[in-house]
Amino acid sequence: MFEELDIWKLLAGLGVFLFGMFLLEESIRGLAGRSFKKFIKDNTSNRVKAIFSGALTTSILQSSSAVGLMVLAFVGAGIMMMENAIGVIIGSNVGTTFTAWIVAMLGFKLDIESFSLPLIGIGGLILIFLGKSERYSYISKLMVGFGFLFMGLDYMKNSVSEFTNQIDIADLPHYGIMVYVFFGLVLTAVMQSSSASIAIVLTALHAGVVDFNAAAAFIIGANVGTTATILIGGIGGTQMKKRVAFSHLIFNLITGIVGLALFIPFTMLVMKLVGDQEAVIGIALFHTLFNVTGAILFLPFIGMFSRLLLKLFPDKQVQLTKYIHKITPQVGEAALDSIRNEVLHLIRQTLKFNLSILNIDEQLVFTKNQPSQKIKTEDRYENLKLLQAEIFTFTAKVQAEKLQEEESAEMNRLLHAARMAMHSAKSMKDIKHNFDDFGSDDNEFVYNRNLDFRRRLIQLYLRVIELFEEDKHEDIAGEMARLLKHINKEDTELVHAVQQVAQEKSITELTVSEMLMVNRVFIQSSRQILASIREVLLTADEVAMFDSMTDTDLLVR
Repeated sequence: MFEELDIWKLLAGLGVFLFGMFLLEESIRGLAGRSFKKFIKDNTSNRVKAIFSGALTTSILQSSSAVGLMVLAFVGAGIMMMENAIGVIIGSNVGTTFTAWIVAMLGFKLDIESFSLPLIGIGGLILIFLGKSERYSYISKLMVGFGFLFMGLDYMKNSVSEFTNQIDIADLPHYGIMVYVFFGLVLTAVMQSSSASIAIVLTALHAGVVDFNAAAAFIIGANVGTTATILIGGIGGTQMKKRVAFSHLIFNLITGIVGLALFIPFTMLVMKLVGDQEAVIGIALFHTLFNVTGAILFLPFIGMFSRLLLKLFPDKQVQLTKYIHKITPQVGEAALDSIRNEVLHLIRQTLKFNLSILNIDEQLVFTKNQPSQKIKTEDRYENLKLLQAEIFTFTAKVQAEKLQEEESAEMNRLLHAARMAMHSAKSMKDIKHNFDDFGSDDNEFVYNRNLDFRRRLIQLYLRVIELFEEDKHEDIAGEMARLLKHINKEDTELVHAVQQVAQEKSITELTVSEMLMVNRVFIQSSRQILASIREVLLTADEVAMFDSMTDTDLLVR
């Protein structure tokens, strides 16, 4: 019997369907731009509006994941309260039922080839001839996405057509609905796409492989299984991500329980409304019905649920500062010392961040019994910004006290040092993708220059760390002047090397431009580090000595 099932056409149909969904989501997100983000931000002031906003946005974007990411961003930025965020998540769950309606209303009613092929053909031509325009590129992907979505559905439908002719429904074992619930849950969790699993069960229902009750039970399971994606995303994430993932899981579980508890009256009501001949549309209606019912029942308990989530996943207080949190702003001299030490701490963290940009193990530089920190590069950068903000906040409190003129001037120098350190980190962050490209380039010159950047950074930072860790360098101003001259010398050497290979046409003109740009930013970051430690480590007399030995205009002020 199963040899009649064209498994490769079924898999091809599933792949084309999922690819169509991917193009559809990407194009709509691109076309919508910031308008949907603004819509969510402006229309989530209360729980009811949040649910409606989540439902509407998800039905248009065709991606609850995209809406969930926006919610995470808004909550993390303090723009949206957790209660309203849960409302948007609930609404997005209702909005996902729109996919079932599209498939049910169009996928089994029309001659798919008559409109899917023109969509793919015209969309593909637009992409080729007008694809340089971002807007036309998204429009073409929208057309191709719709075309592939229904073409994939058609493949799946045709793959089981011969198979169904060999099946006598009366001969099928009469499994309970829980088996179909479990099957829907597992299949959706494995595929990580409720849209694809719903398309499969609608195809099976249309072909007569399963009856309406089995398909309805499958839909309930798929509704719970779709939480697998966001649960995986929440593993190892922030507490906020865990709250959002857990709220999604709990709501879908409750919705599933509601769907099972009211399974008989719901299925009877749906079949009475649409009739046996429209069972596929009935499944879309059933999907919407139990999701909306779950949302209504859950609505009064959102506040209590959000408080429970805060208890289950409390914010982890990460202590970024090492010194200023131990001192009160009223203690002038001690506060100034703590700020100086904190800025040095910020500079050290900046060095570690910059090393991570080039994938350099920080223990190659920080060798004094300091365990290597396993922190993502983007998290390091966020921590740097937060640390700088705490330094500036504490300094503002100290400056509110009565300070002597020398103390005020010293504090301004320390703040300037903190700014220079952050500028250095920002410079390196902006060229990370260039370093990644250089490191995988098949051109030997480009690849070796990337190794040179790593060598130069390690050597520079080893000398900088020596300045930090010695009790008092005998000639700190002189050493810093020599460092600056060495930086400038290596800058000139790389420019000459690039000019040489450019004349030999060993690398492309685009690579020449990119290499020179990266080197300029790299040098700028190095000078900014020197400008930062100049303000912290040198006395007024040493600054004058340093300035007399160097061209201080090279240090970005």
